Formats: sequence, structure tokens, C-alpha cells
Amino acid sequence: MATHHVIGTNGEQAALTYLLRQGYTLKHKNWRYKHLEIDLIMLDGQVLVFVEVKTRSDTAFGMPYEAVTWQKQHKLSQAATIFIRQHRYEGEIRFDIVSILADQQGQFNVRHIQDAFWPRYS
Repeated sequence: MATHHVIGTNGEQAALTYLLRQGYTLKHKNWRYKHLEIDLIMLDGQVLVFVEVKTRSDTAFGMPYEAVTWQKQHKLSQAATIFIRQHRYEGEIRFDIVSILADQQGQFNVRHIQDAFWPRYS
């Protein structure tokens, strides 16, 4: 497996561990529908949270959360809409980003951005 895939996989696990310690409940990991994917689908109390995890080993190309562009946000909202319809979910939702910087010793600096964005439907 390529180094960036290992970093990404380890980052997703670090994000999951962090969120579980915050009291979230895991509903789905790497949920897919055709070409769309949601890294983590969690419950924060009664709120369904769609989580995008971005992990980087340095900031040469910016902070990890900066990679969640409006295009990525659009794809996440499309995937969330499909998930909501498939599961007939009628409650509150939220989109979060977990931004992770991995240092050379394998330590993770986790930044959790709640309510990171709202879908654009126009």
C-alpha cells in the first residue's frame, strides 16, 4: 500500500478513536454509493453526523481541512442525501471535518470542526 494510503487509513482510525472518546457512536465507516463515499457516519446524541476525514503529513499544500473544497462538499452532500433517503432518516444532520496532521513519530494532531459547512442546493 502506498505511503499516503497508509497515512490516510491511520488518520481515519485516529479520527474514529477521537470521536468515540467524545461520546459519538459509529453508524458506518467508509459508506459508499457508486462513486460517492462518506468516511464516517456517526451519531452525536440524536444528530446524524457525516464526517470527512483529511490527513496530511505536512502543510506544504495547506492544512488538511483546506482540502475539503466546495466540490468535495457537494459530493458529500450528494452522498448524505442518498444515505438519508435509503435509511428514511428524518432527524437533524450535520457535516463535520476531522483534520489530522501526522508527525514523523506517528503522532496525530486532531482538529475537529463541527458544523464545518452546509450543503448548497443551488
